Amino acid sequence: MAGDKVESDGVAGAGGVSMHGVDVARGVPAAGMKVELWAMAPQPRLLAAGELGSNGVWDDPVTRTSSIVAGTYEVRFHAGDYFAASGSAPGILDVVPFRFVMRDPAQHYHLPLKMTPWGYSLFRGA
Repeated sequence: MAGDKVESDGVAGAGGVSMHGVDVARGVPAAGMKVELWAMAPQPRLLAAGELGSNGVWDDPVTRTSSIVAGTYEVRFHAGDYFAASGSAPGILDVVPFRFVMRDPAQHYHLPLKMTPWGYSLFRGA
């Protein structure tokens, strides 16, 4: 897993991808939330899995620079487990998927998740 290159269309990347989670209901980073990165082509394949750090950012070598190439990916944020472990009121979220296409691997793709137990916002950040 760690160190694997995604082979979707063979274009080597330099920009990488980063994930960030914020629990806006409590105003804190979503530290400890499980996150997975999947390559979707030619078949779904788990590239890396881990947890968001104390700052709410996932730091994994697979997500950096040349480890990522052009193609379709999906990040899975395990929000339901995070909220259950944090003692928050039970909500409606379980696993929150964020499928995206990386067309230019020379650019960095920052993917922040802002969430409460009842909803979320995902977007490409700066």
